[in-house]
Amino acid sequence: MKKWTRWQDWTVVAAGAYAALSVLWTRQEGSSTAIMVILGVLLVIGGAVNLAMPGMPAAEWGQAIVAAALLLAPWVGNFTSATGAAWSAWIPGGVALVVTALAIKPSTEEYRHHHVASTH
Repeated sequence: MKKWTRWQDWTVVAAGAYAALSVLWTRQEGSSTAIMVILGVLLVIGGAVNLAMPGMPAAEWGQAIVAAALLLAPWVGNFTSATGAAWSAWIPGGVALVVTALAIKPSTEEYRHHHVASTH
């Protein structure tokens, strides 16, 4: 896997940036601003790490957990009635979760290939 080339990780970076920045143009409720910014920034960081160092399944799984948290955030953070904020969590969270799921298997195979090859 080449660094900085996986479309899945670029998609996660974009989804995280959208979630974090959406607080600027959507109506927020309660802790939704903090939740959206924190989880969005964590997705951007996770995507950037996976772009810079492909083949790290643990980073992919961490990214999947953050994406799932963003997807569930409107219910957990009790801001489903702020529909702009809720949809700005659901859509990027769902997109990030799906593309991360698509990236886990290739990342695991890359990891195994390099670690098995280095032990022989």
